[in-house]
Formats: sequence, C-alpha cells, structure tokens
Amino acid sequence: MDTASRPRTTDTGARVIGSLDELGEIVQGDEPVYLRYSCGFAADRDSTSKDGESGLTLPGLSVNPLTPEQWWTRPMQDWLARQICQYRHLAEEEDRFPWILTGTCVGRGPDCEPLLTDVTPLGRLHDRLLHEAEKVYDERFDTGNQP
Repeated sequence: MDTASRPRTTDTGARVIGSLDELGEIVQGDEPVYLRYSCGFAADRDSTSKDGESGLTLPGLSVNPLTPEQWWTRPMQDWLARQICQYRHLAEEEDRFPWILTGTCVGRGPDCEPLLTDVTPLGRLHDRLLHEAEKVYDERFDTGNQP
C-alpha cells in the first residue's frame, strides 16, 4: 500500500502524554521505556525494522531509549528532550508520529539502537510535549557541537 493511501494509525492506547513531567513519571516506572517514530502500533505489530543501508531485516523494532542511563546526572527533562529531538526528523515523514512502548530487547541495530519484540504500546506524545522538548533541547544543549 502506498503511503498516500495508508490510513493514519493512532492506536497506541488511549493515553496521550502532554508534558515532559508526565512522560518522566512513566519513564521512572519498573520497565525500560522506549520511543518510536512510526505509523503506530497496528502498523508495527507484526513487523520488524529494516536497515536501510544493507537491506537486512532486523530481529525487532528499532527504538530510542527514554529510560536514562545510570551515568546521566542532568535532569530527567533534559534526557527526555534530547532523546525526543534526536529523531524528530522522522516525524516529518507522512503518517509518522512519536509513541512510547516497552518490550523485550533482542539486540542492537546498526546504529546501536535497541531492537524490541513483544511490544506493548504505552501512549503517544502530544504535539504540546514535542514543542516543550524542542524548547528544552534548544535552550539547554549546545547542539551541533560534536567532535
């Protein structure tokens, strides 16, 4: 099915997360939480990601971690904003939006991203949260200053 005729899938549960604080409460739970930009859970339910450069099918869905690493000493909001903004360009592709999930990590992709199976959707990120993340990211990070 071509992307122009594909229906927008928003079935990541009834929950819509509206702020970085609300997202932080979810992330501080017992299970690692991940972010995915895609057409939604229904579109991803029975699929896996594909490496664009090699053409290889990966053993799970490619995601971005929202649970901070133990070495992270800055505020939770900073981590979340950075993780959300690193792949925000993916939301510009038709029918894609950011949603959060848990699952079983079965490996790492070619960019060292976690690959998940047994996925459970937790909700989607509201545009208000995305704007908040962009503001925090732009104000608190020296973007583009990489070695």
